[in-house]
Amino acid sequence: MDALEYAKRLVSFESSSYLTNLPVSEFVEQQLVSKGFTTEQIEFDDAVGVRKANIVAKKGEGQGGVAYFGHTDVVPADDWFSDEYGPFQPAVKGNKLFGRGSCDMKGSIACMLAAAERFSASELKHPIYVTCTADEEVGYGGARQVSERSQLFREMVDSESHGIIGEPTMLEVVYAHKGTCGIVAKSHGRAAHSSTREGINANLSMIPFLSVMKQIHDETENDTDWHNGEFDPPTLSWNIGINDNTRAVNITPPQSVCTVYFRPMPGQDVEVLLERVEKAAKEHDVELKINRASGPLYMDPKSEYVAQVLELADKEKPRTVSYGTDGGVFSKMKNLIVFGPGDIAQAHTNNEWISLKQLELGTEMFSRLIRRWCC
Repeated sequence: MDALEYAKRLVSFESSSYLTNLPVSEFVEQQLVSKGFTTEQIEFDDAVGVRKANIVAKKGEGQGGVAYFGHTDVVPADDWFSDEYGPFQPAVKGNKLFGRGSCDMKGSIACMLAAAERFSASELKHPIYVTCTADEEVGYGGARQVSERSQLFREMVDSESHGIIGEPTMLEVVYAHKGTCGIVAKSHGRAAHSSTREGINANLSMIPFLSVMKQIHDETENDTDWHNGEFDPPTLSWNIGINDNTRAVNITPPQSVCTVYFRPMPGQDVEVLLERVEKAAKEHDVELKINRASGPLYMDPKSEYVAQVLELADKEKPRTVSYGTDGGVFSKMKNLIVFGPGDIAQAHTNNEWISLKQLELGTEMFSRLIRRWCC
């Protein structure tokens, strides 16, 4: 099959992150085995007990080679734009393939499957590795399982394989991206009619905590010590959300919730900020949970590896992106960049698509990488 046919098959599996990804993982594993790969299936249960699977595969002998990383989960598609076909009924219209995950990032996996099919094991001097994770969209849980449990991943690290995170970059070479960190703060009160003395307004504890969150927001936006000019925007994007979920204005809110989501950049010590968050929570009796989901990814843009990929991709210079990937978890890899087909602007949209041209180019580019480092 070519990349388009693989992409259509992959998109047809509904693998939203709140569901199991076992069916699409089994399909990926079957395709890899049919192409001469040996595989590891690393299963785990997510935070709510849903069974998930990661597939890690190797074709060829020796060390080094190319290590491709993708994910099989997708974001939900409840607001899909078309009544003619659903988000998991892939449709080609003009020069585009529509469907949830077509861009982010089943189209990329399809390109790698099509590229790997072009090379027999006998002509490989160094291996091709393919890793497809679960739960990239909801905190990189699958990547952590692979990093901790996969023997093949340890091989990639030890032999300094040439790593590719296949997220959509329009096949631009990306040497760095931001990390992700989430904060959930809750204050508790007691609901009652606001005309009485019986209630405790949870917002009264939350308001001074929010004041500290606003101070950190302003500081990270305005203090250049927290900026990194390699990124656009050059800031942490300290994003504050609030909600007390109270249904009437004359009820004292029994709870108040503040969320903060921000994106650490390479070389920054954000623990200094998190210590201030923890101190504010303690002072104002606010329950706190911090999820350090993933660190940033950084590869020296002047490194030999980046230069080689630029040459193979016919690009003049590398760039950065402000979103995160599994790459922040796979930081043990010495050589790791982000490079894949599709436009990130189409990811997570209600009419997600990838151009047929990008599928063709993605297959060709991944084939070049394999030919360069595996043959």
